[in-house]
Amino acid sequence: MRELIDLQKKLLPDVLEIMQQRYAILRSIDLLQPIGRRGLADNTNMTERSVRGEIDLLQHQDLIQVTAKGMYISEEGKVVLESLASFMGEIMGLRVLEEQLQDTLSISNVIVVPGNSDAYGWVKQELGKACIAFLKTIVGEDSTIAVTGGTTMAAVASMMTPLNKEGTLFVPARGGIGEKVENQANTIAAEMARKANGDYRLLYVPDPLSESAYQSIIQEPSINETLEQIKSATIALHGVGDALTMAHRRKTSETVVKKLKENQAMSEAFGYYFDSEGDVVHKVRTVGIQLEDLKKIPYVITIAGGESKAQAIASFFKQGKSDLLITDEAAAEEILRGTTSL
Repeated sequence: MRELIDLQKKLLPDVLEIMQQRYAILRSIDLLQPIGRRGLADNTNMTERSVRGEIDLLQHQDLIQVTAKGMYISEEGKVVLESLASFMGEIMGLRVLEEQLQDTLSISNVIVVPGNSDAYGWVKQELGKACIAFLKTIVGEDSTIAVTGGTTMAAVASMMTPLNKEGTLFVPARGGIGEKVENQANTIAAEMARKANGDYRLLYVPDPLSESAYQSIIQEPSINETLEQIKSATIALHGVGDALTMAHRRKTSETVVKKLKENQAMSEAFGYYFDSEGDVVHKVRTVGIQLEDLKKIPYVITIAGGESKAQAIASFFKQGKSDLLITDEAAAEEILRGTTSL
């Protein structure tokens, strides 16, 4: 396929450019429907005049439906999108980025989606869509899926569809009372379970905890039962955050923030803060999955994107165990730039 694309670029460069443009329009409509022309223009960086012409063509081809509420993608449009996904990935150079990241981060599998989730909210939905599509290829009967909190994981939950597997159980990977409700692991686990037609368990504990509170809470029978289910997860879905951003979001004390700055903390995951070499510089006492537990989980999926998270992703993968990274184009390019400049 690579050779064919190179030939097309030489002989019909305009055709490939038009394909990318129309593919981007269809993808945006699919993710943001119902959407109007102005919203579509904003999300595709096109003028409203250009969008109007493309919409007329796509409607004529029965790939979209235009209503008073906005535009929707048709069933035929969805088929076209799915069929073109692999080809467009080659055209955009995403396959090359995936291979380069596999080597750079020493990970067996990488999925890169187009765009920059720092700039466009729909890119996080693309991350979620890619995650759910992959999840369906590995989930089995009676699977237990542990999920962390955060805005990226909330986007994954928004894209969840039925998994069609019996006995799927969703559990929060850690406690998190104190964050925004919509970004808490409990909320995300429940939302995923509802959309996947699965079941869920909740973990009502604050994050972080003092040592005495931790020892007391884990003795509670109900907490201990849920904790056992979390520890026996077959799949873990988690994000990676910028260290200082996560510290401030969790209202971390100034003493700890100072410690993170002094130790040049780059990333945070599962309550652990890592420096640029992947060494743990601080750990928050939490109830739930610990770093060492990841080695026992058959499949760990990391979802994180945006140029601003590039250093955090690279930092986590110096030590963190993961079987798949799902990221976006901007983060991938920034990770590779940062590696090359070292």
